[in-house]
Amino acid sequence: MDTTMELDELKNAWQVLGRQLERQEALQWQLLRERKLEHVRRGLRPLAWGQALQFLLGIGLIVLGVACWTRNVAVPGLFWSGVLVHAFGVAHVALAGITLGMIGTFDYSAPVLRIQKQMARLRCVYAASANVCGAPWWVMWVLVVVAFAGLGQVDPAAGTPLWIQISLALGVAGWLGTYALSWLSSRRARRAGRAGGLLDESGAIRRGRALLDEIAEFERG
Repeated sequence: MDTTMELDELKNAWQVLGRQLERQEALQWQLLRERKLEHVRRGLRPLAWGQALQFLLGIGLIVLGVACWTRNVAVPGLFWSGVLVHAFGVAHVALAGITLGMIGTFDYSAPVLRIQKQMARLRCVYAASANVCGAPWWVMWVLVVVAFAGLGQVDPAAGTPLWIQISLALGVAGWLGTYALSWLSSRRARRAGRAGGLLDESGAIRRGRALLDEIAEFERG
């Protein structure tokens, strides 16, 4: 009788210990998960700051572009330079606003799969921004300079200066070279079983995706 009671007590104590260990492991995992997600959150802050600066830059480009094309309706070169700078500014504002909105709506208390989907959507928007607002600066800086020149007195009969023609040619070459390098880096990444090329994602997004993958792998295991 005593032996049976001792065995039952030992069994109950073992079960209680097992439950305590499970609760402790769950608590430790929750703390680790929160720490990794906090790293993801902090890692996206520089991206948010960069997008805020892009937003302000876009507003400046819109103001410059409008000021240029409205003053030079009779000068085709300046008129279209102003229009392109205006459109470029709108793209900066729109894509920066979308990116900031997505970063601000991340729900870090949600299941990791949902956060991964949010990060994937953010990556797509960032890639669009890099391709539309980043790489074209090879050419757009020349048009920005021309737009500034269009704010002053311009002779409508004057031709396009040689330095602008050369700068545009070099800019187009650099632009195409950037896309070529991006394509090659994306191809190498795919061969290595990774995602991401030169213009596909920022370092913050890449590190955030890696941390989320670690959390998901641990939860599956």
